[in-house]
Amino acid sequence: MLDFRLDEEYEALRKTVEEFARDEVAPVIGGFYEREEFPYEIVAKMGRMGLFGLPFPEEFGGMGGDYFALCLALEELARVDSSVAITLEAGVSLGSMPLFRFGSAEQKASWLPRLCTGEVLGAFGLTEPGGGSDAGALRTTAKLDGDEWVLNGTKAFITNSGTDITGLVTVAAVTGRRENGKPEISAIIVPSGTPGFTVSRKYSKVGWNASDTRELSFQDCRVPAANLVGERGRGYAQFLQTLDEGRVAIAAIGVGLAQGCVDECLRYAGEREAFGHKIGEYQAIQFKIAEMEARTHTSRLAYYQAAAKMLRGEPFKREAAIAKLVSSEAAMDNARDATQIFGGYGFMNEYPVGRFYRDAKILEIGEGTSEVQKMLIARDLGLS
Repeated sequence: MLDFRLDEEYEALRKTVEEFARDEVAPVIGGFYEREEFPYEIVAKMGRMGLFGLPFPEEFGGMGGDYFALCLALEELARVDSSVAITLEAGVSLGSMPLFRFGSAEQKASWLPRLCTGEVLGAFGLTEPGGGSDAGALRTTAKLDGDEWVLNGTKAFITNSGTDITGLVTVAAVTGRRENGKPEISAIIVPSGTPGFTVSRKYSKVGWNASDTRELSFQDCRVPAANLVGERGRGYAQFLQTLDEGRVAIAAIGVGLAQGCVDECLRYAGEREAFGHKIGEYQAIQFKIAEMEARTHTSRLAYYQAAAKMLRGEPFKREAAIAKLVSSEAAMDNARDATQIFGGYGFMNEYPVGRFYRDAKILEIGEGTSEVQKMLIARDLGLS
């Protein structure tokens, strides 16, 4: 029989992160959010807890856990704030994981110990201003000149790319043309501060305001040939695997946000009075919260299954797309309902549901839009 109970190790991690989010993040994150300020001390505490090293072996300074452990941590953080959750997700799934999966022994030894402790953040430079969902239509180029790669191009919407502790960006670039005329795409490490690598000012965003998101540009930016990650020409396959894994992580953030909406509404429904009664006594509110809980529950089961198949080494592309699709929609629907339950207070940024509402929409866009997820599901069903 299926058993979805967490074992003692997973439950201990979940509880530890839950307490950290409640006691350390929740009391202060609203101020960071409104100031659009990156929460360096919170990130440092997460590093000391080992959260950035959760799925990596101890030999690299990691915690020896797995990807599901990361997802549990992301869910608990997102119950309180998505900016902190996406900083962890991008730092691990996009910043560190490509190096761990495909990097050389030298690259791993040089970068992973600092990435696992949160001393340094990594970023993944894939999306471009004119690309969006068409991840294969890259215009950034990298040409081999002697023993150096010379990069030219622009990247957009890159998380963790311009903080004071950002150490590198792994950049997807066109490194040549195949015999059939299609681009040869490779991944190349560009350390922060490299001449020719320019980080723009932070975007003014609707949500995720306490996270770092920027545009990057490369103008005759030179890095050693040894900065190639994995095999030349395998970059497209590498980032497709990275995105599949990342969608499970984003699903966990969606579930966390959806659960946070339930948490806040349960509290508020037990305190707020209208027409002589607690609003939680009215069936209209009860039904709305019940629907929110049902969405959260089913979305959690979806990402649990996707993570389970991933850890067993089984194909999980369809399950990852399903989990990402339903959890992001649950987050958006729950945020909308939570705002309605809170009424005018839900429209105020000082209340968590106001932040939840602003943060939810990007979950239907980032790491593959909802339309892309439907396309992937349909293709896996043979409808191509």
